[in-house]
Amino acid sequence: MKKSFCFFFIFIILLQTLAGCAQTRPAQVVSEEPVELDWYVNFSWYNTTWGGNAVSDTITHKTGVTVNFISPEGSETQTLDALIAGDKLPDIITLGWWETQLNVIIDRGLVYPLNELAQEYDPYFLEVADPDRLAWYTREDGNVYCYPNSSYTVKDYEEGRGASSNQTFLVRKDIYEAIGSPDMTTPEGFAAAVRAAAERFPEVDGKPLIPVGAHEFTGTGCDSFDKFLLNFLAVPYEKAGKFYDRYTDPEYKRWLSMFRQLGEEGLLSSDIFIDKRAQMDEKIRDGRYFCMIYQRTDIADIEREIYDADPERVYIAVDGPRNQNGDAHTLPGTGINGWTVTLISKNCQRPDLAIKLMSTMMSEEGQKLIALGVEGENYTMVDGRAVLTEETQALLGGNYMEYLATVGGNDAYWMLQDNRIQDQWKPLEIDPIRQMEDWARPYTFYTGQYDVSFTPGSDEAAANEKIAAIHGEMLPRLLLAASQKEFETLWQEYVQRRKAAGLEAVLEDSTRQMNEAKIRLGLD
Repeated sequence: MKKSFCFFFIFIILLQTLAGCAQTRPAQVVSEEPVELDWYVNFSWYNTTWGGNAVSDTITHKTGVTVNFISPEGSETQTLDALIAGDKLPDIITLGWWETQLNVIIDRGLVYPLNELAQEYDPYFLEVADPDRLAWYTREDGNVYCYPNSSYTVKDYEEGRGASSNQTFLVRKDIYEAIGSPDMTTPEGFAAAVRAAAERFPEVDGKPLIPVGAHEFTGTGCDSFDKFLLNFLAVPYEKAGKFYDRYTDPEYKRWLSMFRQLGEEGLLSSDIFIDKRAQMDEKIRDGRYFCMIYQRTDIADIEREIYDADPERVYIAVDGPRNQNGDAHTLPGTGINGWTVTLISKNCQRPDLAIKLMSTMMSEEGQKLIALGVEGENYTMVDGRAVLTEETQALLGGNYMEYLATVGGNDAYWMLQDNRIQDQWKPLEIDPIRQMEDWARPYTFYTGQYDVSFTPGSDEAAANEKIAAIHGEMLPRLLLAASQKEFETLWQEYVQRRKAAGLEAVLEDSTRQMNEAKIRLGLD
């Protein structure tokens, strides 16, 4: 740890010195024929293209780069593993900070140190990169190999500039109000509301109502029915200074049991266990879900369309599941890790242009571009706040696909988005989107000290993968158990298998990481 801190401070001093001497300016418009770079985004649902819209065309004009986005057609893990094994990593890579492949990519020397590329080709990168984020991602060799998006520090939260949590409990406004706006914070109240909605509104525009919606089920679980639910229940991350096994907490079991009961009554649709993101988006657009624990940003674009067509059919955030004590939700805001990180592969034939592309998008000018479009064409600035033109606002609210095709803003290219910068001048959102954000804010806490990842190839990493796979297998079985007796039997199997897979070692290593993170974050 002492060595690491020395590297952090030395590196930051170096960055500040270089930035002060560089006297650089934003990337200039280029006239050469653009060079195409392949950009791998490790999310199968990402299907945005580059070119033909105002945002990407402007970035190409400024940097000399066009982008060919690549995303997995099937399993993200298998696709990325194959690219690593075959040394076929594309020019630029974006993946979740928590992915174990991140350390593999760096440890095998498959990517460039961004600080070295900046020093050689583009000192402007050192001006627009946040020093705290660089320090956090600096490794023991003194180099930074990746840069995060959507990153916030502890200080941001202390100063009231932290992110509102993305996790919300959503209900369809008109249905919820029609059944009396019931309290859904207890298992009994939740189940009663779901039954009432299904009885009164069995169909939506001729299609069956889906009483309870959820995120996609994967091989490691379902966000809605695991970590999001745990946060709504305020299940602690640690107890007595040790990392806590939240997944066997009695409150979690109590609520899973309630969902199982709904399943026995036919109120957990089979759709939620098999649908992918595209199918879920379509069903949200059609208003077929009554309620769901869901990420508010994932629904924002569709919410605009719904609001434009019928404001009463939007989804709104309300208080969701709580523990027996009625404790307030403890929803995580984005920490210093951010959401995803971006790297430049050593297979990249033009790392000079790749780092230039990154710095252009990271700058405030770039942030305005990817968030808003082109100033004067898509928005104007009024008293420090952006105001979209009527034409742009109409597209954004009424025809989002056309908006993407012609404007390409609204963080469609989110790989390097900086919410902290954008929050200073972004337009105020329409009512239902602002309502979700405002609802989550009082429940939002900094939880970055609990973000853990394990050394690839270690016993803890192997055990953690097994435990995640066990959870992914057992969660749907628990929810679909035919009786409470079967649920209890499965629960005992769930607990025992996780323990046998090496849970104790995982918790011990997680405790170590948690304590080290607290020191680095000044939370000890």
